[in-house]
Amino acid sequence: MDQLLFRMADFLSRPPGFYFLIAAMVISTALVPFGLTNVVTYALSVAAIVITSVVLIQGYRDTAAIHAKLDEIIVSMRETRNEVVGLEHEQPEHIAAAVERLEEEANGRGRLVKNGKSMHGVD
Repeated sequence: MDQLLFRMADFLSRPPGFYFLIAAMVISTALVPFGLTNVVTYALSVAAIVITSVVLIQGYRDTAAIHAKLDEIIVSMRETRNEVVGLEHEQPEHIAAAVERLEEEANGRGRLVKNGKSMHGVD
């Protein structure tokens, strides 16, 4: 089922899929004068749900790809700590605490540079 959803999202997120949805909405709207208002309402509601789903699926894929790339960068750098790899799977409170700790640490390092010292304490 996942493959079907990803393929459908991929199709609908490209111009041919978008044109398909526009054509479906135009056809649905053209049916209003024939007394098919319920059909039009239903079709447009389904189109809105599909579009929302496409956005969510594409967002999930993009976010997952970005996390994988960032994890690769973190793991490949010798000076980094790997404790932040996979942070996106933690509870929001744990993520907020980690972000706050990293920001405090970054601010501390920024002060060292402002005082004329390098980040590693080597002049």
